[in-house]
Amino acid sequence: MSAPLPRKVGELFFGFIVLAFSVFLFWQAYEISGFSELSSPGSVPMAAAALMVLAACINLLKDLARPTSIDTARSFFRVVLPPIVAIMIAIIFLFGIVLETLGFIISAFIFLLVSIQFLHKKGFIRSFLLSLLALSVIYIIFRLVFSVILPEGLIPERDIMAWIGSQFSSGA
Repeated sequence: MSAPLPRKVGELFFGFIVLAFSVFLFWQAYEISGFSELSSPGSVPMAAAALMVLAACINLLKDLARPTSIDTARSFFRVVLPPIVAIMIAIIFLFGIVLETLGFIISAFIFLLVSIQFLHKKGFIRSFLLSLLALSVIYIIFRLVFSVILPEGLIPERDIMAWIGSQFSSGA
């Protein structure tokens, strides 16, 4: 019989995260209607969440029983959260913060420009044009085709759209 494989970097941390999330889902399922009867609306979500908690506990116990690898905390960040991923998470977080204030058009353009420039590294003008093209396509699809209301922010988008609409309707 072979020796068990050593626990990889981040496995134990991930196991605790999955367990915490499963317990949270179980609590949310319980909040639906409590556990008054088996046919209550929350019974199926509670059963699914209970299975998740059970599976998470089993996996966590198995991980705890496995020998620890020699890797350190530095290797955790190198393997699980490399700098490029951490920076992109920070950029996405900042996008979420400024979205309501600046509006979709400005914040999405800045997000795309910074992300493409950071990840692609092929020149600012190329990143600028690619960001502009991507934002145009995204805007046309979500705002014009699907009529999704996007945060307006600094650009008075409704006024601009109303003016454009009036230009087409006044000539008819």
